[in-house]
Amino acid sequence: MTRTNIDIDDEACEVVMRRFQLTSKRDAVNFALRNLAQEALDVKAARGLRGSGWDANLDELRSDRVQ
Repeated sequence: MTRTNIDIDDEACEVVMRRFQLTSKRDAVNFALRNLAQEALDVKAARGLRGSGWDANLDELRSDRVQ
């Protein structure tokens, strides 16, 4: 893990802490990030990422796959 200073919504953080019985803001932020990272994107959300700046060569990324 790395240390980062961020401004967060204190009210939202308190809600998360109470709802999920977390004892620190750090735990609340990490909990929220992990939950968001695990969610599958629906089609609308995925399409919303179009043009978001991702730039990679898919053929290169797939080059180590066994065929």
